[in-house]
Amino acid sequence: MEAGIFRGQLGQPVVRLAVIVALLSAVAYASDCIAASDEPSAASASSRISAERMQQYSDLAVIWMQEYLRVDTTNPPGNEMRAVAFYKKILDQEGIENRAFEYVPGRGDLWARLPHTTSEARRPMILLNHMDVVTSDASHWKVPPFSGEIKDGYIWGRGAQDMKNEGLAQLVVMVMLKREKIELDRDVIFLAVADEEAIGTGTDWFIEHQRDLLGNAEFLINEGGENLLENGKVKYVGVDVGEKTTFWLHVVAHGRPGHASRPIPDSAPNRLVRALDRILAYRTPLRVLPVVEEFLRDMASYEPPDKAREYRDIRKAIEDKKFQQDVEKDESLNFLLRDTISLTMMGGSGQTNVIPPEAWANLDVRILPGGNPKALLDEIRRVVNDPNVTIEPLNKEFREANYSPTDNALYDAIRKVSGRYFPGAPVVPHITSGYTENQGYRPLGIVAYGFNPYTATQEEGNTEHGNDERIRVEEVRRGPRILFDVVAAVAVK
Repeated sequence: MEAGIFRGQLGQPVVRLAVIVALLSAVAYASDCIAASDEPSAASASSRISAERMQQYSDLAVIWMQEYLRVDTTNPPGNEMRAVAFYKKILDQEGIENRAFEYVPGRGDLWARLPHTTSEARRPMILLNHMDVVTSDASHWKVPPFSGEIKDGYIWGRGAQDMKNEGLAQLVVMVMLKREKIELDRDVIFLAVADEEAIGTGTDWFIEHQRDLLGNAEFLINEGGENLLENGKVKYVGVDVGEKTTFWLHVVAHGRPGHASRPIPDSAPNRLVRALDRILAYRTPLRVLPVVEEFLRDMASYEPPDKAREYRDIRKAIEDKKFQQDVEKDESLNFLLRDTISLTMMGGSGQTNVIPPEAWANLDVRILPGGNPKALLDEIRRVVNDPNVTIEPLNKEFREANYSPTDNALYDAIRKVSGRYFPGAPVVPHITSGYTENQGYRPLGIVAYGFNPYTATQEEGNTEHGNDERIRVEEVRRGPRILFDVVAAVAVK
């Protein structure tokens, strides 16, 4: 999340076929899918920018999004310095202070800053994004995954949802703040890091070696938020205030090897299958975190009567057997109420006619804040109950999950700005199923949220890490403006 940009100058028309196609397709598409106001109230910072200039920023967002999606930063191996070059060229042209750090060949982070303009300053604000993307198989895509092609009202490409879209919005915000000569009473820091999709070395390296450049920041905006679009309306604006943490497990079954023409009942593959069957049949206990209780209570009025009753008293609901069964079938609810276990990888013999001495599998375990990884591991071992099957953590260390509170200026700004763009949609705190790098910044005393300035249907959101990842053109045009208003509400004099 390959360098090369086209930069349109404000005051001059931006002429490019892709933009014209985008505008035409977006107009036809917008009436069915856009459930928000493109013209917020006069209280918004962006409302003081002329309509012509705002349109030019939107044009740039579309062009830059296409260019950025063409930068292949598949991890592994990452090659994030390609994305660093993309960002740095724009930042240099805009006269925005920035520094690039290549901590290993081909991989690095980029830091940029707009300094405060007041005599006294509040603590900085960080706009964080990761540049790497997950793997993709072009044979399963409608368009090449690194084409940045505009088709059917969408911009297609790996990273369009996770999270080159948000990195692009942050970049445009930095450019808007600079070009509009916005008076800031706190530094605004742009930080693009490598390797989030694998080990997280980019953030770890930056915190360890360049922590001073974070400037004792007070606030951070990162990925993780969700603005769900249903039936043409935004159902809710979900602000990620906390995340589950990863606890990956490696399962190895041991057995007698031999020729596959003579089956061995207790072979390693057979033992592994039996162990995995027991693990997948196991149900971790349901438990309710305060933030989940608040989220479900806020959402109750938008649900059918039976579900609304359950959401309003979720602690009572989880004691009901039928509700417990319903939770297991509801992917959007199940992860909020329990630690989860997913089978993701398996391996055995390298030849079909050979019974191997070992067979293995990897489990992606996600633990709610406050969970005990050792206790869960002991329980999984008890469930397997086979001395010839070993289960060990893949993580070098377990990072305990954490939260950020909601009683602060940033959360208040998100609530107010979202209310202007998405009137009637509740703004709710949310726990994210996946790990985000907010976990690494909160221990530094930073309030860190996942906030997404874009809306997405469930189908569009499901393309994240999947096939045909894409984002609507109109979202790319509008999203940076929403983020600009949030940042301005917190950082403008």
